[in-house]
This record gives sequence, structure tokens and C-alpha cells, in this order.
Amino acid sequence: MATYRRRTRVDAPLDSVWDFHSRVSGLEALTPDWLNLRIEAVRGPDGEPDPGILETGSRIDASIRPFGVGPRQRWTSVITDRVRDGASAYFRDEMVDGPFRRWEHTHRFFADGAKTVVDDRVEYALPFGPLGEAVAPLARVGFEPMFRYRHRRTRALLE
Repeated sequence: MATYRRRTRVDAPLDSVWDFHSRVSGLEALTPDWLNLRIEAVRGPDGEPDPGILETGSRIDASIRPFGVGPRQRWTSVITDRVRDGASAYFRDEMVDGPFRRWEHTHRFFADGAKTVVDDRVEYALPFGPLGEAVAPLARVGFEPMFRYRHRRTRALLE
């Protein structure tokens, strides 16, 4: 499986960065406009609508329409793990329905004094079997501007 990773340092405390990323409003704020994200529904682990915090078991049904071209692409993610332990925290979301054969995104946060290191790691597999595997490294071309935006925006909103 292919992997993409990006790391940045945010001049904000871990508590603030963790709280921001723990809410669907954080996802909306960090998604570039060119993806045309639409959150269709959010359910907590017990099925409650619109939970304040995305706990383990929360489900996000969304759609995107990159650059406004073509039909909307459905994307459903589930928070599969979420841990806060002192000076570090992480959560993982996995796509259970969408355009990738596999998508597992681990968001890690580490306190560094009064700052926070944000580390995104995505393990992914494109559709189309061996052809998708052959071109998987090229997906970095699309991931790089999206994650560069996410990290810049995190700094702009929280610093």
C-alpha cells in the first residue's frame, strides 16, 4: 500500500489543536474550496446525529466534486481509533465507501513546549488493481497541494 506523509509545527498548544481537529467543523475549515466538500451526515458512535466530538465509531458521510467537474463523489469515513495520552494524541479515520480502494488517515499531534507538531499519514490504495498500484506514487501530485493547504490553514486559524 502507498503512503503519503506531511508534518508541520503549529504555534498553539496541544489542547487547542486537538480540540479543533476533533470536530467536523475542523474538517470543513481545512478542506480546500476546490474540493467542493459537502457534509451529508455525521453520526456519533451510538447513532446520535451531529455529535460535538468525533469519537471512535463516529461516521461522516460526505461528498466532493473536485474543481466542480463531473459528478459528486461519495465518501464515507469512520473514526476507528482515538487516543489522548498526556503530551500526544491521535485519531484515525478509514474510508469505508468512496473513490479509493483503501484510505486510512492517521492524524497525530505531539506537544512541543507551547507548540504542537501535527503529523498526517495516509495509507492508500487506488482502484483498478495492478494499474492503480502502478500509478499510486503519482497520487502525491494531488495530495501535496491538499495537505499543504490543510497545514497552512491549521496554522492560520490556530496561531
